[in-house]
This record gives sequence, structure tokens and C-alpha cells, in this order.
Amino acid sequence: MTTLHERLLVIDGLIFFSDGDAGDLLAGGYAAANVTVKDPIATFEDAFDSMSRWLALATRPDSPWLLVERAGDIARAKAAGKVGLVMGWQETKLLGDRIERAAMFHRMGLRCCQLTYNEASQVGDGCLEPRNGGLTRFGHQVVEEFNRLGVAIDLSHVGERTSLDAARHSRKPVLLSHANAKAVHDRVRNKSDEVIKAVVATGGLVGASIHGFMNWGSDPAVPPSMAGFIAQVKYLVNLVGIEHVSFGTDFAAVGNPQAADFFLEMSATRYGSGTGDYVRAFGNSLAGRFPAELNNPRFMARKTEALLAAGFGEDAVERIMGGNLLRVLGEVWGD
Repeated sequence: MTTLHERLLVIDGLIFFSDGDAGDLLAGGYAAANVTVKDPIATFEDAFDSMSRWLALATRPDSPWLLVERAGDIARAKAAGKVGLVMGWQETKLLGDRIERAAMFHRMGLRCCQLTYNEASQVGDGCLEPRNGGLTRFGHQVVEEFNRLGVAIDLSHVGERTSLDAARHSRKPVLLSHANAKAVHDRVRNKSDEVIKAVVATGGLVGASIHGFMNWGSDPAVPPSMAGFIAQVKYLVNLVGIEHVSFGTDFAAVGNPQAADFFLEMSATRYGSGTGDYVRAFGNSLAGRFPAELNNPRFMARKTEALLAAGFGEDAVERIMGGNLLRVLGEVWGD
């Protein structure tokens, strides 16, 4: 008899990096993941080359990945024993001021995109920008074009005012693919109740994260835990309802853990104002960024078990683990 976890369409809102190895994701029962297919400070040429490599990999007959272009592709990936690849970006800087570039990257497979990554861009301000500016004129164009194309708009690293502006302007659901409630853990990457409610008002959802940068109370003596993640889920469900909660681990999916070192170093140095205290407390290893109970995607069944143990019924767990995100992505992309 199969377990509940084996039957689920598990969809992770954010894998921050992958070297193309899908082994841990397959072992964890993944149906699909939003994978960052270029690093947030990549050049235009590097981003183009990276997306080209991913496209070639995901369309190879023997690939462990299946390219996701519409929501129905996720169930198709699960049935084929593959991982659905949602090609994602964590910023929009490579659009420059050329809105027509969005359509080109969409043709290449881009299906989910954050408006900013921590700092300011021509679209708006990230969550580390002290001025907390709003969505720019070009940012309004980007929201409109992503809506038209069917690119899911993600506000996870976006500043407060830019997030509120984007949610008000979007005509399709927007996401917090990997962000927690500031009311539970007061971290710079977490979101106010106002932002969470604004996202939900679009028909969107918030992906609770197990990542220590968001799932931690800032006490070096108390590391991030599964219990902290469950507290986030319960708070979000009480705030906005079960139908608007998903998850985004912010894991890496790698065959070689050292392959992600450049990303770890970038987040610890370039964005140290938001990460430095955590790194000082727990170091800068890949596994050390997550609770000991769940520090690799191959252990994803432990999250399903923890949700059940916390009193969530099977229907609620199915929604959180992928059902809600599948529904919202279908509204953005089409089935």
C-alpha cells in the first residue's frame, strides 16, 4: 500500500540552485519544483547560456526532468517518474528597460519570476533596501507583461511597498513562493500580515519555508526546527485560510554539495545585512541552513509526517504540499 506522501503531487515553491542532478528530488517524492535556473547576479550571456543548458537537459528523452510549461505538465512529470522543471528567476535585472525581453525568456521556458532580489532594480525595491520604494513605472509594465504572458509573479525577496503595489496592480494571482510570517519570526526576509493578505487578495498564496533565514527566532542557542516551520504553517492557515498556504524550502538540489558554495558565499557576503547573524551562529554550510530534521529534499516525507502529526488532515496536507500551488499556477499559466 502506498503512503500519503507517495500519492501526493509534491511541488516545491523554490529550489535556489541545482547542478542538474535530480536524485534527491526523486528520492523525496517530488512531482515538480520552481528551480532558479540562473544565479541572481548573472550576466545576460550567462543567464541565456544557463537557460539553454536547462532546456536541453529537460527535453532529452532520458532526462530525469520534464519541462513544465503548463500546469498539466506537473502531473505528467509525476506519472513519468520525473521531476517537473519550473524554470524560475529570482530577479528581473536582465530585462534592463526592455519589456520585449520578457517574451523571449518566456519562449525559452521562464514560468516564475521574482520582481526583485533583496536590492533595488528598475522594477522596484528589494527587502534589504532601506528606502522601501514602491513599484516603478517600468515595474508596472513588467507586472502587466508577466500577466499577459503567463509568468507567475513572486514577491518573496521584494520590499514591503513594492510588494503591496505589485499585488494591487496584478490581474492574476501572485506568489510568496518561499517566505514566512514576520509575526512569528521577525526576520528581514519575512512578510508583514498586510503583504500576506494583499497577496492572498489576488488569489495567490504564501509558501511557508523551512529555511533558517526565515524559520528562526534570532537566538543562536535555538536553531531552526521543524516545530518552527509548523508554527509558521499554523499561523498562516489561521490568517488567510488553508487554500492559500503552500511551501517553498529554498533547498539546493545537487549531486555535489560544493556546487552550491558560490551561492552560499554570495548570500553571506553581498547580502550579509540579512544573513550575517545566522551565518555567525550556525556557519555557512548547505545542510546548516536548515533544521537537522529536514536538511535535504530526499527527506521531504518527514514534512508530510510532521503536518499530519500536527493535526492537519490528509486533505489539508495535500493542499499544502502541492495542491494549492498547482491550482494557482494553473490560473496563471493555464491547464
